[in-house]
Amino acid sequence: MLRTLASALRPPRRWRPLEKTRGCASSPEDAGREIQVRALEGLDQGITEILMNRPSARNALGNVFVSQLLEALAQLREDRHVRVLIFRSGVKGVFCAGADLKEREQMSEAEVGVFVQRLRGLMNEIAAFPAPTIAAMDGFALGGGLELALACDLRVAASSAVMGLIETTRGLLPGAGGTQRLPRCLGVALAKELIFTGRRLSGMQAQALGLVNHAVAQNEEGNAAYHRALALAQEILPQAPIAVRLGKLAIDRGIEVDIASGMAIEGICYAQNIPTRDRLEGMAAFREKRTPKFVGE
Repeated sequence: MLRTLASALRPPRRWRPLEKTRGCASSPEDAGREIQVRALEGLDQGITEILMNRPSARNALGNVFVSQLLEALAQLREDRHVRVLIFRSGVKGVFCAGADLKEREQMSEAEVGVFVQRLRGLMNEIAAFPAPTIAAMDGFALGGGLELALACDLRVAASSAVMGLIETTRGLLPGAGGTQRLPRCLGVALAKELIFTGRRLSGMQAQALGLVNHAVAQNEEGNAAYHRALALAQEILPQAPIAVRLGKLAIDRGIEVDIASGMAIEGICYAQNIPTRDRLEGMAAFREKRTPKFVGE
């Protein structure tokens, strides 16, 4: 356990940004990518968005989509300037429709097994992303789409969103983390009910059950959940980024073990934060009665 935590806290390597995807402006080349990365600027600097943009297949999880998302995550996880990561859709009315079943029909049984394992790895990469992640669900999030949202730390849904692990209605079962993350989110009995029935939930129903953190009325533009997710990211943004990351790590690792082991994990994470400049800045700001300016060091 100690070795695993030490590895997770190892300082990241410097990285080269994804070509032609950083920044708010989109180029013609960006429009052709199924996954686009946008770093916000100005007062929102530190918030990065992953835009899912596969309108022809309602953001279904196909080979290209998964490859580009893994590529983006591999680079972004090494960027300490990313304080919050938002997953949003560029396709109106859809967050992610789940697995690309048309593509899967062309696969052999062996290829299906390999692809689902890769999909499971993708969700694990999202869950293990060092900075807080938020899913902005402005439309359908079914099957693998909901599994993607479950892999995020926080979820925001519009009233028009429809979500569910519907695999049993297709002769399948959730295979990208749904059987594990849904019961950890809602409890075993309720997760079983939702998976056994393949029930679909609205954004408001999902909030009532605790599946999403916030539910908001949809607007005419169809991006109300995104705006609420952005507001949530703006609340996180001014906080000490190393402390936030360590807090996430302590929660994620601690929830999987007994309370005594969890307290030990918390202690290890706390010790990692003691020598940071941000901790000293927080104490100085409190003493001087001013707003702290955290730099992530």
